[in-house]
Parts: sequence; structure tokens; C-alpha cells
Amino acid sequence: MKYKIISAVAITGALAIALTANTLPVEGRDARMHQHLTSKQHDESCGCAGSELCTNLPIVIIDTFGKEIPGKAIENEDGTEEITLTDGGDEMLSITVSIIDNESGNNRPGDSAALTTESLIKVRGASSRYFDKSSYLLRFTDGNGEYTNEPVMGMDAHYEWVLYGAYLDKTLIRNYMWYNIAGEIMEWAPNVRFCELILNGEYRGLYLMCESVTAGDNCRLSLSDAVGDESGYLLRLDRGSSNEIKNIDTFSVLSWRTKYQIDIKYPRSGSLTDELIFSIKSDFSDFEKALYSYDYDTDDYGYWNYIDVDSWVDYFIINEFTMNYDAVAYSTYIYKDIGGKYKLAVWDFDSAFDNFAEDQYDPDGLWLQGRTWYFMLIKDEYFTSKIISRYNELREGVLSEEYLMDYIDSTLEYLGGAIERNFEVWGYTFEDDEMLTPAERNLGSYEEAIEQYIDMIKQRGDWLDENIEVIQQYSHESKNKKYNH
Repeated sequence: MKYKIISAVAITGALAIALTANTLPVEGRDARMHQHLTSKQHDESCGCAGSELCTNLPIVIIDTFGKEIPGKAIENEDGTEEITLTDGGDEMLSITVSIIDNESGNNRPGDSAALTTESLIKVRGASSRYFDKSSYLLRFTDGNGEYTNEPVMGMDAHYEWVLYGAYLDKTLIRNYMWYNIAGEIMEWAPNVRFCELILNGEYRGLYLMCESVTAGDNCRLSLSDAVGDESGYLLRLDRGSSNEIKNIDTFSVLSWRTKYQIDIKYPRSGSLTDELIFSIKSDFSDFEKALYSYDYDTDDYGYWNYIDVDSWVDYFIINEFTMNYDAVAYSTYIYKDIGGKYKLAVWDFDSAFDNFAEDQYDPDGLWLQGRTWYFMLIKDEYFTSKIISRYNELREGVLSEEYLMDYIDSTLEYLGGAIERNFEVWGYTFEDDEMLTPAERNLGSYEEAIEQYIDMIKQRGDWLDENIEVIQQYSHESKNKKYNH
């Protein structure tokens, strides 16, 4: 392979020092676990001699009992599209899931499982449900069909998990890398673990087991249960929910400040009353009305009374640095506990660093300053100064070029043979020149994918280092400033 390989020992030592020096722990938060640094490496002394799957990564085994997993998008003869359901008309299928994750030594399909559980499953994603390599939503259940919390691969117990299959992202590592780095910067980001999937006896390649963005008991987002018409809650800016009760028309939606839909992700629909929905909609609209008013930077109505400024600054930097321009449009998660302030959670980096299917982005330029709420936040000198100072701080730590390049090398070293195994199944996609447009953007090999990724990271960092202060132009004082929104 053309990318450089550094010895595992040297990488692990260097990154351990970097993590110690540059992580920014939030009070009460557990240390971030980076799988490639702390989990076992491949045991070369294993005697299986390649006769079966033998891997240092956990193995996920799914049995659907011969039934098709619902949730795929299909095109009808008349050109219309529909999402598949089970034979019984349900959105999710009942299956069994086993996870093999030995504490020492390699993992093989015949080993005893660390976890076996019943589960519901469906294909997930918007555009990704059209991909040959599907990603899945899992909800663990007990014998009575009730949700049951289970720990997975060292991650805290919960019933809902995302089994993500990188398809558009040929490096296979974008989400793993940036969820973990975001987790070192922000209060919370999804924990993730690489694994290999066997579906109905067939090897399906490298996957990523992810925490979903939701609340949980002593895990994930810390959101209080409903008390009357108050509750901790999680909102999503995206295409909206198929369950209409969860879609809310807040001020930004009604005033066309956004062309996207806001829906309630937590509490779940079974816990939502009309009073609670109205309370959540009103609460978030109060913030938006203040933000879009002439008083957005005054003591009484200033945006800082409503949001955790550091969270919104970090979210901006992470997504702008990675050129993740789905942010503040799709897959944008906002959460708030009772009596707290609004915070953001990252999600979905598979299109980052110029990997969008439809659009090509240069590593030069700023894009998020015109999106929805940031359109107003960027008008304030205090906010833009926070972005500049925080960016410079992070570039000395977890966003430094040295840290990022070492992170890539050590992750690839950890994955080892799993990369080749994955492309034994999915390697034909390198011959597809229609995945990205224009056609010349499509990559012909894994080596090219890694080279493109590394090159974009370096170019992006170099440009922002030279130009981050350009963001001040959006908050520059002028006699007309208070009327410019």
C-alpha cells in the first residue's frame, strides 16, 4: 500500500501521549475509548491457517431465518419508489444477533458468543438505503418483545444500536475517526467499534457498531424524563419523521429560516403527549425568536442565554474542518435537559473531506456560516472570536496534522486484514464511476481513497490555518449592522 505504515508500538505510544496532553475532558465524563489503541491486535500465532474467518475484531452474526430485512428502497415499474416492509407489513423484522468478542486471542464464528439476543432490525439511512452494502438499525428485545439494554463491545448498555456499513466512504474510517475525535472535543459523541458482519451465514465485510444519538440510563445523552409538560429532549434537523406526531413547526420552519424539517427524536412517540409536544415546540421557538430578533446580542435576549456557546463553537469547527456540509441541514441533533441550554451532537461523516456523491467541494472556503442558526450566531464578534481561539487551540492538539496522520496510520494498522476481506466482497465498487459526480472523482483503489483523504485533510488544515480569521468579516462592525438580518 502507498500510505505510510508506522509500527504499532510507536503509534500507540505517540497517540497515548497526544491523547493525554490534548484531550479536553468534561467534568464527570468517562475517558474516551479508542478501539484501535486499547483493543487486542491480531494474534499471528493462531493456528487456523486461514481456514475460516479469524480476526482480532469482534464478529457480529445475524440470523434472519431466511427473511428479507425491511427498509430497502425499491423502484417500481411506474418509476415510483417505496420502502420495503416485512411480509406482515411491519417496518422491522425480528431476528437473532450474536456477538463474538473474546477478551484475548482472535475471534472465530464458532467461538462462544459474548452476547446473544433477540432483536428487531431494519435497513436505515436516507440515501444510504439505496446502497448495495446496507446499514442497519438494531433494537434488542427480550422474549416478550420488550426492549432490553445490553452492553456491546465495551460500550454502555442500551437497546438501540446502528450497524453502519461504509460504502460511499472507501477509506472505511471516516465515521470511526471523527466520532472519536469529536468525543475528545465535545461533551458527547457516539461511541463506536469496528466489527465484521456475517449475515445468514454469508460474510458481509467490515462494519462499525455505533451508539445511536438518543438518551439512556447513565449513558449517551443525559436527558431527564418528562415531568408534567417538561422534559429533557432531543431534536433533529433533517427530512422529518415518518411519524407525523414527531414533526414540529418551530419558528425557523414557519418563517422559512430553514427549508428542512425539525422532529422530536426523544422522548419517543409513546411518551409524547399533546402538552409535551407543544411545550417542546414553544421552548425551541422562544430560542429561535430571540436569535432572529434585533435583540439577539443583548443581555436580556442574547443567544448565550439559550445555548451552550462552547458546544455550538465546537460543532461548527468540527464540521467546517471536515468539510461535512450535511451539518446544519441533515442529521443535525440538538438536545437540552430541563433547566439546561441547547447543545449539539455530531453525526455522519461519510461524505466529509470532499466525499459527497453529488457535489464537489474545494478545501478552500467557509460554508456553514450561512446555515440556519449560524447565520445569526456568526454576526456576533464574541462568537467569531471564540471560533478563532478555539480552532487555534485544537490545531495544537487533536486537530493537528501530526495527530491526524498518526490516527489514520494506527487505525489502518489495527484493521489489518479486515480491509482486504471487506473489498473481497465490495471491491467491485471501485469500478463504479457513477457513485461520485463528476465521474473523475471516483477512486480506483483503496490506496487512492486513503491518499485522497490524507491530501484533503492536509489541504483543509493549511487553508484554515491561513484563513480562519476571515470569519470575522461576518461579524464586522458597521453602522448598518443591527439591520443586516
